[in-house]
Amino acid sequence: MTTHLVCGKLRLPLERPLLMGIVNVTPDSFTDGGRHFDQAQAVAHARRLLEEGADILDIGGESSRPGAQSVSIEEELRRVLPVIEALAGDGIPLSVDTLKPEVMRRAVAAGASIINDIAALRSPGALAVAADSNAAVCLMHMQGEPGTMQADPQYRDVVIEVRDFLARRVATAQAAGIAPERIIVDPGFGFGKRLAHNLALLRELAQFAGLGACVLAGLSRKSMLGEITGRNVGLRETASVAAALLAVRNGARILRVHDVAATKDALAVWSAVEGTE
Repeated sequence: MTTHLVCGKLRLPLERPLLMGIVNVTPDSFTDGGRHFDQAQAVAHARRLLEEGADILDIGGESSRPGAQSVSIEEELRRVLPVIEALAGDGIPLSVDTLKPEVMRRAVAAGASIINDIAALRSPGALAVAADSNAAVCLMHMQGEPGTMQADPQYRDVVIEVRDFLARRVATAQAAGIAPERIIVDPGFGFGKRLAHNLALLRELAQFAGLGACVLAGLSRKSMLGEITGRNVGLRETASVAAALLAVRNGARILRVHDVAATKDALAVWSAVEGTE
């Protein structure tokens, strides 16, 4: 696994886990849809996450929750570009959460330095846009597409299948000229997976570090935690922090989270006990 992540002109050490704060500029995201839909609200929320200790901000203008419908390129750009432009001067790595090549291109031009793609750069033209940029890329596994992915996901061996998929996408990205230091892999918790699949991936997360790329875990407030605890989405902070710590123990170096302050505090205790700080 690489020791640092290159995001445009920024170089992020990976000695400790990095916190990627979630900024949903959408009316229908599963946990906070509509709360930060206004540009000013989204920017204010982003800056709160920075104050809480976020290392990266992930800005998305299209919900990828189960059952979500796609939005047009124009609408997605209208949502995310003003937020990226407002934050671009803050010196923080900005990630654009999109699967549309044109949104990737415009977002990078506006100041984003990470492309976070749930389709792992499989959309026509996406790989070329990413390769021609100096942005880092996050390659995620998803079975199906958001509208139907949770209908009936099936695997013979979810860990092997997800790992092999990501290995192929890493090889494709490197062949296109994207250096290993720019590549992140994400097993895609909740994206075409049942609870048993998600738990297996979390248990075996260390296997993904063997792909030679930085591993990202996005477990925050997801339905798998609701299945385990019986709590609705607004009451999953504790479960999210517990899942984040398990992900770090098993090799994750980036945690995509809603609750930055709580996760940061938990990691501080972890580091103190483990002697990693």
